[in-house]
Formats: sequence, structure tokens, C-alpha cells
Amino acid sequence: MAFDKFSGDPSASRFRSLPKLNVLTMFRLGLFQMGLGIMSLLTLGVLNRVMIKELAIPATIVAGTIAMNQFVAPVRVLFGQMSDAKPIGGYHRTSYVWIGALLFTVASFLAVQVVWQLGASFQLSGWSGQTIAWVGLLALVFALYGVAISFSSTPFAALLVDISDEDDRSKLVGVVWSMLMVGIIIGAIITARLLRTVNLDTPLDVLQAAVNRIFLIVPGIVLLLAIVATVGVERKYSRYGQRSAVVDREDQITLGRALKVLTASRQTGLFFVFLLMMTLSLFFQEPVLEPYGGEVFGMSIAQTTQLNAFWGLGTLFGLSLTGFLIVPRLGKQRTTRIGCALVAASFVLLILAGFTANPGMLKGTLLLFGLASGVTTTGALSLMLDLTAAETAGTFIGAWGLSQALARATATVAGGAVLDIGRSLFGVPMLAYGLVFLMPVIGMAVAIVFLNRVDVKEFQTEARSAVARVLETELD
Repeated sequence: MAFDKFSGDPSASRFRSLPKLNVLTMFRLGLFQMGLGIMSLLTLGVLNRVMIKELAIPATIVAGTIAMNQFVAPVRVLFGQMSDAKPIGGYHRTSYVWIGALLFTVASFLAVQVVWQLGASFQLSGWSGQTIAWVGLLALVFALYGVAISFSSTPFAALLVDISDEDDRSKLVGVVWSMLMVGIIIGAIITARLLRTVNLDTPLDVLQAAVNRIFLIVPGIVLLLAIVATVGVERKYSRYGQRSAVVDREDQITLGRALKVLTASRQTGLFFVFLLMMTLSLFFQEPVLEPYGGEVFGMSIAQTTQLNAFWGLGTLFGLSLTGFLIVPRLGKQRTTRIGCALVAASFVLLILAGFTANPGMLKGTLLLFGLASGVTTTGALSLMLDLTAAETAGTFIGAWGLSQALARATATVAGGAVLDIGRSLFGVPMLAYGLVFLMPVIGMAVAIVFLNRVDVKEFQTEARSAVARVLETELD
């Protein structure tokens, strides 16, 4: 297809000089990620802890139901392709972000209500048919929650590709994902304050009222943040129209054709597996961190929730430092490799902290773990945004999101399952948790092996050739 086919377009606006992103806009975009951080804390922090500790539901069941929001991750590829090809209200990304945000905030409140019903049924009749039905319904609600998250977050990540250039992406990633950690910290502080009157002896009805209040107020704030973060950004900064040779014929970029571009390079598979192992290792601790603090360190529900603030603070510092200082000096791939090694070392320290049963050492270790996570995340996400093709940016982002979501889902289930296995093998809480934290050390070693084989230049060359073949053979 000849590019000059579009030169007669009376709307020359898509060839205008577009402004570069400024830091203020980067921080505004980060408000969306901040909201996701808050929601993550509510589901994997508060609900996870309440179901395991207060409602005494087995960790494997809890992890399995929550993980359903990640197991629906294949829809990310579909939603990414839809945002490439089917604008809503004239926008390729923004409308998807807003609709998805509305849906996942509503779904989160519904999930809490099902949790109370599940807990009541389990306490009353054990594993009866009714209890199993509530488990199934909770899994369904979390699946719908995950679909809504995907509908919102995948186009948002594609928007970051559309509005940025290669030389400023590490800064954009550093700022936007730093705000994710800010959300986790803010969520931890707000939750701790709202639950400050709740302790191990608090009656269940009092706990239920407190948690309901949180899930009514906070998701509403998150929805507002999503709107403020993205309003006007796509119209002002998006380069999609200039980069895509098919901008005027989006309806012909089908999912099947987008997948041909996606699978054209072997680098896609290598990076997919790297992301899978890296993310799996990073989040293996997520479903067991709060119970770890409660069982091994004797911390209250408010204190274990605050553990996320230490991890988040370290990650915040790591993201900011890496995006502006480390990546520009060492490069994206080398930075990511160093980060993976540091994460593995942090998990070793996390095991050692448990043998001391010293909450101070646990908090310090989580701070270091957060720092290492920040370095790894910035490097990996910067690579991820480079590994896209302009015409199918949403599809590529969907694929990378699929890898990460599958990893987080697996980590959520596997973390809880390994904990249960460790308990049955050792009968000692510390050894059981130590077994959980050993898994990411091995996982990061595997991730580094795949990272060493990733070649961005090879990917970009092969992706451009694939796009050209698709356009020549199927769009003309």
C-alpha cells in the first residue's frame, strides 16, 4: 500500500507537529495508575486478609477466587485490538479507559457483599452446597472485575505508547508507575485509618461495616481519578494518526491480522516468557504477605496492611530513580537484569527476617524489596513499550498484559497453594512461608536467562516487515 494514498486527506491535522509530553501531564496520567494501586490494595490486601484470617477460609480457595480477575487476561488482546480498530466517541483509548473504570469500581463493591455471604455460609454449614455456590459466585464476580480492569488498563497502556517517543518512555514509565505505588501507599494509609478501631477481637458485624464503608467510598474516588487522569490527553498528544499507515482504515485491522503482526518475530515469544517469569516472581509473595505478618510477626490487621506502604515506598523510589537516572545511563535491558538479581536477593532477606520475628527487620526488607522491584519494573516496562508496532499497539500491549496477568494469577494461586503445602509438610508457619519466598528466587534466575536473549532491534525490524506484508496482501 502506498503511503501517499492518504496524502490527499483534507484533514492534515494528523501530520501536524505534536507537543512533547511534559512532566505535569505524566503525573496527571499517573493518577489512573494510582487508582489501580488503591484497588489492588483493597482486593489483595484487605479482602485477602479478611477471608484468610478473620473468616478462616482456606488460603487456596481465597487465592483461587481472587485470581479469577487475572485468569480472564486473554481478553486483554481483544480489548487492545478493539481500541486500535474501533474508536468510541472518536477516541481510540480514552473512552475505553472510562467505561472500564466505571465497571471495575462497581464490581469491587459487589465482590465484598459476596464475601460476607460466603463467610457466613462457611461458618454456619462448612463446605455445603450453598457454600460452594457462594465460592463460584465470588469467582465469577472477580472474573467480571478482571474483564473490566482489562477493558480499561490495556487501552491506557496503549495510550502511553501513542503519546510518547522512545527517548522519553523511561521517564513516562517511571512517573506513571511511581503513581501506582503512591496509590498503594495512600490506600494503605487510608485503610489503616479506617480500620484503626478494628483488631483481632473485633466482632464480625463491626468489621463488616468498616470494610463496606471502605469499598463504597474509595472506588468512587478511583473512578474520578481515572477521568481526571486522561481527559484531553489523547486529543492533544496522541501520535497514533501519524505513526499508523492505516489510520483511515482501522475497521480493516481485524484481530486475526493483528495477531499475524504480533507473532511475526521470535522476540515476541522470548519477551512474553520473560515477562511471565519476572511478574510471577515479583508477585508470588502478594497473597501471603499480610498473613505472614500476622502469623509469624504477631501483627494486627492494620499493621499488616501498612506493610504495603513500606514495599510501595521502596518501589516508588526505585521507579523514580530508575526512569530518570539509571535507564538513561545503563540502558533498559541491563537495568532490568540488575533489578531481577536484586529482587532475588530481597526474597532471601525476607526469609531471614522471618527467623528473627522482628517486625522492624521485615519492614526494612520490604523497603529494599520495593526498591529492587522499582528498578526491575521500570526497565521491563520501558522495553515493553518499545516492543510494539504502531498499527497494532493495543494488540501488543494486550499480549504483554496477558503475560503479566497470567503470571499474577498463577502467583496468587500458587502462593496460597505453596503455603498450604508448606504447612502440611513442616507444621511450622515460618518454614511454610519460607518455602513460598524461595520460589521467586528460582523464578528470577529463569527470567534473566530469557531476558539475555531479547533483542529490540531484531523485533522492530521483523515487526515492520510483518506490518508491510499485512498491508500489501490484505488491506489493498
